[in-house]
Amino acid sequence: MTASFDPRLPLPAPPDPWAGSEQPSGRLGPPYHMTDMLAAEPHVARRLMERLAARDSAAARLADAVREAASAGRTVVTTGCGTSEHGALALAEVLRAALVEAGVPARAGAVVSEQALELALDPPSSALLIGISHEGGTAATNRALAAARDAGSRTALVTAGDGSPGAALAEIVVTTGEMDQSWCHTVGYLAPIIAATSVGGHLTGVPPDAEACVAQLVAGAADEAGAEAIAAQLGGAAHLLVIGSGVDRVAGRELVLKVEEASWLPSAYRDLETFLHGHLPATDRETGLVLLLTDRRRRIDRLARARQALAAAAAVGIRSAAILAAEVATAIGNELTPAGRLVVPDATDLPAPVASLLGTATALQLLTERIARARGSNPDPIRRDDPRYREASAAAEA
Repeated sequence: MTASFDPRLPLPAPPDPWAGSEQPSGRLGPPYHMTDMLAAEPHVARRLMERLAARDSAAARLADAVREAASAGRTVVTTGCGTSEHGALALAEVLRAALVEAGVPARAGAVVSEQALELALDPPSSALLIGISHEGGTAATNRALAAARDAGSRTALVTAGDGSPGAALAEIVVTTGEMDQSWCHTVGYLAPIIAATSVGGHLTGVPPDAEACVAQLVAGAADEAGAEAIAAQLGGAAHLLVIGSGVDRVAGRELVLKVEEASWLPSAYRDLETFLHGHLPATDRETGLVLLLTDRRRRIDRLARARQALAAAAAVGIRSAAILAAEVATAIGNELTPAGRLVVPDATDLPAPVASLLGTATALQLLTERIARARGSNPDPIRRDDPRYREASAAAEA
């Protein structure tokens, strides 16, 4: 943290009138803005959960809309781009579990997550579309919201403020209220997960335990020495693979995006089973690997396959590391994760997807920040301080 940064204080509110964020100020070394955001996240989460717990909050209204849609046989679709796409995947996981827990008679496939461009090209006509967008200005997400609204679907948005272009397209706007100060979003990933947790609590009638959620975040970011040790092993890899199963597939995708944004290390995500079908020939001793295994549902089956995957990786010399739930960590020998491991609590007092998503959120962010340090890159501008990448971004957004 910088001397002037107090992680306990609220982060800046969205600009009024709305405007897209400017490139973060440059820092010659750590702590980066991303480092500050990691320190702030437990406090952001607590404030947001307290605000969204109110029965008249937008989170409660969104829960009512989800319940109504699912009960009527209409599809609930979540969407977003980049980190927000992974926030949308997380929202879908939490809503599916909450509907089951609440006993809402929803059909199979009642909650799905779709890519924003595909939704814009083929919008649903009688669904509830929930977008995720940290700033509310992402063109593809807004196009999907507009197309779905025009086709007859209800629309909602989880975003920082209610004055954005995206918010104008949504019937229900759940505001998270505080702006991430790094373009390598950490708060931008966590905030929609916290919002999803609050919506899930309104669905089930069991408010989420805010202190348990905060404790999970703190635990996920606690092992700085462990993250540095893994970063030292993976930072020099030629490329990185991330594998996961169940809800850990969400965190796996986010870890890949974070590592590529922050450290420019070429990375790819594979589902746990997919990794073992045709991809090993492209790996060798220059390959790094991170397994995520924290989902407590069907854990025995996932654990057995994970051991096989790590054994296969060891046979070709891959540098394997892992982010593991505490119970799993005792069942996987250290020899299978020679590059190290981060261990997060099982948090059985939280819904299964929430425990995994919160535990891995700060763990993957800490690991990313340490890999960036190991490779000598500043994660905050996501390389847009280089004119070539700034030009590339402008071309993509034109």
